[in-house]
Amino acid sequence: MTIHAESPAGDLARLRIDRNAAPRRRWVPWAVALVVCGAAAALYPTTRAYVAKRQAPEVEVARATQVAPTAAGSTELPVLVATGYVVARHSSDVGVKVGGRIARLRFEEGTRVRKGEVIAEIEHADISAQLEAARRAVVESEALLAQSVAARDEDIRNLERQRQLMKDGITTTAALTGAEAAAAVSAARVKSADAAIASAKARVRVAEEALENTNVRAPFDGVVIKKRAEVGETVSPFGVAGQATREGGAIATIADLGELEVQTEVSENSVAKLTPEMSAEVKLQAYQDQPFRGRLRQVFPSADRAKSIVEVRVSILDANALVKPEMTASVTFQERRAPAGSASGGDQAAVRSTSGGNQLPIVLIPKRAVTESAGRSHVWVVNAGTAMRRPVTLGAERIDQVEVRTGVVPGEAVIINPPPTLADRGLVRVKGT
Repeated sequence: MTIHAESPAGDLARLRIDRNAAPRRRWVPWAVALVVCGAAAALYPTTRAYVAKRQAPEVEVARATQVAPTAAGSTELPVLVATGYVVARHSSDVGVKVGGRIARLRFEEGTRVRKGEVIAEIEHADISAQLEAARRAVVESEALLAQSVAARDEDIRNLERQRQLMKDGITTTAALTGAEAAAAVSAARVKSADAAIASAKARVRVAEEALENTNVRAPFDGVVIKKRAEVGETVSPFGVAGQATREGGAIATIADLGELEVQTEVSENSVAKLTPEMSAEVKLQAYQDQPFRGRLRQVFPSADRAKSIVEVRVSILDANALVKPEMTASVTFQERRAPAGSASGGDQAAVRSTSGGNQLPIVLIPKRAVTESAGRSHVWVVNAGTAMRRPVTLGAERIDQVEVRTGVVPGEAVIINPPPTLADRGLVRVKGT
């Protein structure tokens, strides 16, 4: 085997040095590395803070609110909220006294009626005929009475003549006895005629009452809020086929819109929070931005065993045309107004004064922001993304809020339902930010 090798001298002859090439810069990589390290060192604190913030627990916060007392010393704090429906204090399903076909209706929905005003009539041609017959019978009885009186007077005069003749011995005893009997019969006929007149007048009154019963009158001043019948329908005091049992013979529902109230229900556990004449705020579902003043009128004397609730009525003091029966309404019961200095017991938590006599504002926070530890109440306050645990002194509870006497100032953000992983002065992320 023969190996042919190229000459090394030929390879070396091809090597050349390029005198025009740019010189190599070995410091560039080091400069780039130095810049990168500098940038990393500069961005490290910011990056670390960003990462720490992103890893911080996310929390929901609420602002502490302030309620300033009124001049009368009341803070108007809500103690209970209930929902119900607007009803008229005086409302009636007006029905008929006698059955028959409706001949005339004098109302529509929204018609204002006065007490005693005829709003409907039942057909009464037969009753009118009976009334006319009864009145004719009275006239006839009066005529018979006149005849009876005339006959009686004549018989009395004849009796007097017979008695005088008897004294003179001209007449007989039989004639005198006959005159006395005739006078007695005439007197009895007069009494019978009087009784007939009284009976006929009584029948007139019966017919008049029957005729009056065909008129349906308004029981009080009010407004027709529901029309339940039309002309030509047959109605009955006990209802007819197709008519709801509760309506009976009702043809209209009349309500006094001058006295409207909210019919609501309160849990048995909350009834103790209500006091007589308690003030309240009423809001209609249809007009949430227009509250109305209310006052507790009545707490019903019995409860519903099945539902464990008690019915309550709240009068609407400044109702206007916007308030209509059967509207859905919410009632916020508020603590009773009390003059400054007269609070006692639990009311002292609502009305507080400084040594100078100036009333302090009341601060409220959600109940869900309060935590208990070692018998003390605390809240977590968020400031510049940092959570701080702060002890507080609590006061009276108001629905889903609680009064804070010390530890929180109005406007501070407190954490709702604080997670157990929170650390004092640790970073947190606020939802929505």
